[in-house]
Amino acid sequence: MSSADTIRIAVRKFGPFESTLQKLWDAFCAETGCTLKAEMVPMDLELLYDTIIKNKGLQNGDWDIAHVVTDWLYEAWNSGLLENLQPYIQKDAPEEYPTAWSNSLLSAQHYPNGVAGLPFHDGPECLIYRKDLFDDVAEQKAYQQQYAKPLQVPQTWEDFKTIARFFNRPEQGLYGTVLAGYPDGHNTVFDFVLQLWTRGGELTDADGEVDINTRQAAEGLQYYRQLFSDTSAVHPESADYESVAMGMAFARGEAAMMVNWFGFASMCEVIAESTVKGKVDIARLPCQPGSASASLNVYWLYTIGAGSCHKQVAFDFLRFATNRSSDKLLTLEGGIGCRKSTWTDSEVNTIIPYYHKLQDLHEVAKSLPQKSNWAQIAHIIDEVVLAAINTDIPAEQLLTQGQQKINELIVR
Repeated sequence: MSSADTIRIAVRKFGPFESTLQKLWDAFCAETGCTLKAEMVPMDLELLYDTIIKNKGLQNGDWDIAHVVTDWLYEAWNSGLLENLQPYIQKDAPEEYPTAWSNSLLSAQHYPNGVAGLPFHDGPECLIYRKDLFDDVAEQKAYQQQYAKPLQVPQTWEDFKTIARFFNRPEQGLYGTVLAGYPDGHNTVFDFVLQLWTRGGELTDADGEVDINTRQAAEGLQYYRQLFSDTSAVHPESADYESVAMGMAFARGEAAMMVNWFGFASMCEVIAESTVKGKVDIARLPCQPGSASASLNVYWLYTIGAGSCHKQVAFDFLRFATNRSSDKLLTLEGGIGCRKSTWTDSEVNTIIPYYHKLQDLHEVAKSLPQKSNWAQIAHIIDEVVLAAINTDIPAEQLLTQGQQKINELIVR
């Protein structure tokens, strides 16, 4: 429970987030004379969700500020957990609000009756790869000899698998790719959706209801199952990794390619643990021939708890934390700033040469459906993907069973 002299902040556990928030709070207090102490508690995804949303920590006064991902936003807003920021914005808007942000980073939190949060961290899903390996003349020659075609960034999922096998060298501590199979209702769900979209499928039907029992879903699930079990292509720790651990493995130089959030590419250029600085680039995701590439736009927001006793101070801090310099600081710490000014900043692009490509990713980025029960639906999809990985049950059967569970949620 927050107290008269302490503001409590629920933080998505990730080193760059934690270091940035502490620096921003210290700077905010120095500039404004605020004397409140900040208690920042980093949490993994499931614990964060349970703490602030499932257990209503944002509503009962346990938390003043929290990182909320767009997956959870509709549920949190409609459950009355979040303070409406619209009156605060009308009175004292953040710097250059709203034109400083792309529409793709404003839409999810804007409701007819208010504003649920301010953009904190973004970076759509993309292909992240080791350009030093792809550009190496000896590697290009060996690939040409082995596969009778040039080594290039994969355009199709079959090329992705072939290249992953080519670069898989366990004896060198290098694997073709790394996946994130930790069962938290997020990583495998995102991979499933990306496989679906890049095969021309959709996640919802004509009525806007989630429909996973489709041909494209079956094809994508079967491909993912085969890839995950391919020991000649995939990092052996993949089943235990979530997206952060997966990103750290790549930063340590343990994978040639991965499909992950843009932020984990940028992290490679700025964190001390990275062994691949200057060796990384990004591209759009592969897709099936005849289909278009796609990306997933899921982003994090700063929100204020409806039960907070420090609402005005909390908003003042959010204004400070989303200004130009703060957004850039987050980027230089290893997160992903959300302002257009950060994307095009010359210093940022000197350090992270592909930073300007964020705009291109947003052009093909899609969002997950806004559902109050999305967390439940996501866990069902997670179960389906994990069952595909861990059993021999046909993909079509798993999807049929999963769809039946989703339909039961809709009926309720």
